[in-house]
Amino acid sequence: MSTLEIVTKEIVDLHDFFTQWFNGTVERDQLAPRFLSHLDDNVIFIPPEGHILTGDMLKGGFDSGYGSNTDFRIEIRDVAIRQEIGDLVMATYTEWQIGATQSAHKNARVTSVLMKMTTPVTWLHIQETWLPDSVRDAGSFDF
Repeated sequence: MSTLEIVTKEIVDLHDFFTQWFNGTVERDQLAPRFLSHLDDNVIFIPPEGHILTGDMLKGGFDSGYGSNTDFRIEIRDVAIRQEIGDLVMATYTEWQIGATQSAHKNARVTSVLMKMTTPVTWLHIQETWLPDSVRDAGSFDF
């Protein structure tokens, strides 16, 4: 598998898990093996609103969000490798959401992620930015 294929699978699989988690269609005991075990101890997540979340803060948010949104869906598009230095990979992708309860019902964001190519892949840093309205409005939410 190429690095792009590994990174794409990691991103898609993780977001599929997010959908299952918020839909409540996966067992609660899957949070650690399918998500938390992929996060570095010092991971930082910056959502589009701009505040900084630690791994512990992410865990707390996911714990309380289990099964809270049965209409939530995500589609990942445009995965690209931007830098590859040793076992570190900087990638970007767009994330399209429908049924979100914590943001606009239909929203889209571009995400930059720094990953370490370990087994499993380790997420070190994630930053999301809202896509411009014109890009979001021109995009498809048929998924």
